[in-house]
Amino acid sequence: MIRFVRLSDTDFATYAAEVVPAYAADKIASGQWTVSEAPELARKAFLDLLPQGLETPDHFVYHIRHDLTQATVGTLWIAKQKRGDRDIIYIYDIRINPSHQGRGYGTEALRALEDLSRSLGVAGIGLHVFGHNAAAHTLYTKLGYKPTDIIMFKPLSGAELHVDVAPTDQGDRVRS
Repeated sequence: MIRFVRLSDTDFATYAAEVVPAYAADKIASGQWTVSEAPELARKAFLDLLPQGLETPDHFVYHIRHDLTQATVGTLWIAKQKRGDRDIIYIYDIRINPSHQGRGYGTEALRALEDLSRSLGVAGIGLHVFGHNAAAHTLYTKLGYKPTDIIMFKPLSGAELHVDVAPTDQGDRVRS
């Protein structure tokens, strides 16, 4: 069983130090940002979304905690948003710590989020998944998430879409 526990200010600072470079790496890998611009653009995007940190209205950053062992197995950042005339929960980031991957915690966390979302009376859950993140795409599809908007790219004349990025040890690549 999974439960969500709000991050402390100290834990939030640690989380920010991990999620910003990971987001930059994903944007580089997707071909959207250059290596030189990515760190600053990722930092700015994070601050634009969470200008008041943990106190930003309608944004919630949680530890994903296993109830039986009390182990923190990952983190989840969500926000309550309007889509059309309906409220939804939007997943900005979900990550399972490397030592806990492959044990079903991502699936369990997303199912627990469904229960939380139902209790809030929202119409659904939205997220973004990078095209290069096949593991996340597979998981989301298995759990019933449907594509709503697909952006595609075809490299021409031997141009590369992906830039090699050193892997991070900052959590599961199952991120939004």
